[in-house]
Amino acid sequence: MSPDLEQATERSKLLPHVAHDRRLSVVQHEEDAQSLLSSHLSKDEQALSSTPVGERLPYNDYTTIDWLHDLIKDSFRYRALHSRTGIRNAFISAFESCQGWIASAVIGVLTACIAFCVDVAEATVSDWKRGYCKNSIFSNRETCCTDRHPLAVKANLGEDCTAWHAWSSEYWGTFGIYVGFALAFGIISSSVTMLTKSSFPTAAPGLGDKQHGETKGGPQGVVGKSMYLAAGSGIPEIKTILSGFVIPHFLNFKVLAVKAVGAVFAVASGMCLGKEGPFVHISTCVAYLVGMCLPKYRDNGRKMRELLSAGCSSGLSVAFGAPIGGVLFSYEEISTYFPRKVLWRAFLCSLFAAVVLRALNPTGTGKLVLFETNYGTSYQPIHYLVFVLLGIAGGLFGGTFCKANFLWSKSFRKYSIIKNYPVFEVFLVVLATGLLQYPNPMTREPGDKIIKNLLVDCRSQSESWVCQMEAQDDRSRYVGWLVYGTLVKLVLTTITFGCKVPSGIIIPALDAGAFFGRLVGQLITTISPGIFAMVGAAAFLAGVSRMTISLCVIMFELTGELEYTVPHMIAILVAKWVADALEREGVYDLAQTVLGHPFLDLDHSMSIVQKENALVEVLIPPKQTMNEITVDVHSDGLVSRLVLGEKLDQLKGRGLLDAGLVLVQQGMLQGYLAEGELDFGLSRLGHMWEETSRVRLLGQGEEGEFDLSMFVDRTPLTICEKAPMEYAVEMFGKLGLRHLIVVEEGSGKVVGVIIKKRLVVWLEGLKHS
Repeated sequence: MSPDLEQATERSKLLPHVAHDRRLSVVQHEEDAQSLLSSHLSKDEQALSSTPVGERLPYNDYTTIDWLHDLIKDSFRYRALHSRTGIRNAFISAFESCQGWIASAVIGVLTACIAFCVDVAEATVSDWKRGYCKNSIFSNRETCCTDRHPLAVKANLGEDCTAWHAWSSEYWGTFGIYVGFALAFGIISSSVTMLTKSSFPTAAPGLGDKQHGETKGGPQGVVGKSMYLAAGSGIPEIKTILSGFVIPHFLNFKVLAVKAVGAVFAVASGMCLGKEGPFVHISTCVAYLVGMCLPKYRDNGRKMRELLSAGCSSGLSVAFGAPIGGVLFSYEEISTYFPRKVLWRAFLCSLFAAVVLRALNPTGTGKLVLFETNYGTSYQPIHYLVFVLLGIAGGLFGGTFCKANFLWSKSFRKYSIIKNYPVFEVFLVVLATGLLQYPNPMTREPGDKIIKNLLVDCRSQSESWVCQMEAQDDRSRYVGWLVYGTLVKLVLTTITFGCKVPSGIIIPALDAGAFFGRLVGQLITTISPGIFAMVGAAAFLAGVSRMTISLCVIMFELTGELEYTVPHMIAILVAKWVADALEREGVYDLAQTVLGHPFLDLDHSMSIVQKENALVEVLIPPKQTMNEITVDVHSDGLVSRLVLGEKLDQLKGRGLLDAGLVLVQQGMLQGYLAEGELDFGLSRLGHMWEETSRVRLLGQGEEGEFDLSMFVDRTPLTICEKAPMEYAVEMFGKLGLRHLIVVEEGSGKVVGVIIKKRLVVWLEGLKHS
């Protein structure tokens, strides 16, 4: 008998091909797949694999987070952690419960330290436009000429200043050097900002369906856009992130560093901008970096946004020395989701930021109050009319500014030379700013010093230039400078906001309002004109930003004048009403429109929808699109891999990133498979199986199958096609949905799917029509 045909016994040698037995191959495939999944999914996420909710990969760039999914994931994590017994686990549970408080305190401390460095550096660099300190070139004029120093509480003013050396004693020489340094600082700030250029896949959300007929689903249909992550205040982008969208790299360390350095030179250039908006961005970056060190926040988009909301309050706290105002600003102006526990943690974060900043003492006064005033007089009922007048003026200024800045962004910045060379635009703006501001003695200083000079009470201080002018019998020249300052601030702020440098709108608006208020105060001699400058500053900022409660609190924290809370309330409310009548949206909302970020403002969106008699069916995608994103799953729960690959190519061609496949059986909804998970499954896991294999999407998988069922969401929310549009807007806004399946009236069969970006685009179309 041939050796090959010998009967096998227990003593027979193992054959070489036994190691490649199908059973071992299947086990190896499953182990490799599990290892790959473990490397891409957190432990909390893997715990959801056996549930109808399904697993999710980390969110793609510029996509929507799933608030409900992250809520369930956090509940699973909480139950798993607190169900353990023993002393060690009790300590772990207690520490986990305190993580939010500890993180908030750390964020406040770090934000204050960064703000201290920025404040001191900006004050020094800004004064270089006019001279330098002989004792130390890194000292600003106030530090050089007085006993006021950071980290010290001494505040004895020096009369003589032999240590400060001016560049020139002649007017024109000083003028030229001032403008030259301003241009250099502006170019440095803009050049540094260019380092944060980033590209995104879509210029406007939802265009995939509109372009699909032209591009045949090819990748050429995807429209791209570029963005400078450190430019502007960052507040519109932060509002977008907190509403549930992912803007990649916007909160990383590189952007934080560039934002801080760029803000120093941008403010020092003398442009009509402030560092308060950048401080909010910086504090949110700090919150993100701290959160990334804690798995509880790193692996959960919903929890991370809670921490970001608490963190951004410290930005305004250190910018104005207004800890309570910072908390209210985060609640009123920035955050979409702000539960009570976030309010408490924001309060703690803002508190720590204020305590540390006061200890570091960047201004040398030893106080948090930036523009401390003590007018010593109260207002009379007749003055309410003046406060109303200031509110009307602030509303007119705010509405005019918002419209003018929006038109400026849509017209001037569309020229190719401005669009392609943003540093050149900054050069032009700085040049115009220097030429227009230097001739006026009151506008040469940085924005915060302008406010301080205009709020002065001349009955208790007579040394300032403002008091000397008001003491003269002929004030016509002085009044002319006040009018000139108000108009110049309006024009320069309009063309400056939106330049590619770190910038904020708060200080320029306060400057303009203080100029106008001081001007009105020249006509009323019964009380100090500084009071009207203070109220006018609040009114003008309210008209620009539409802030109300938080602004009122910020103003009395800024000045220490609790007596004038009622005048502030009157002026702020009147300014908001007038500005809303001229332009419904504030400056940050219009900036989001210009930038093209997919932000869903629930209140504003509902006011738009209520004017229309629209049903959900208007958002159903075209029939061709529905054919491409619908998968009819066989009764055994398997689908051809080739079919899924074709569907994936079509999804990528539409370029929406938030899209996915609707799984149906006989027209009835069975689940939803997002594009990111489908792409990962076919490209990363798929190499272990053949191209002609079948993929399990529904039901229990068998050994050796190509199984993607753990990625399928079998609990998607649905809405009837005949439901009012208010239903859809409310569900997306309050539940934080990523997608919503539309079913047919009566039969319940799937007829469409709405993603959040598509809803935002539809609302934008209604708004502009």
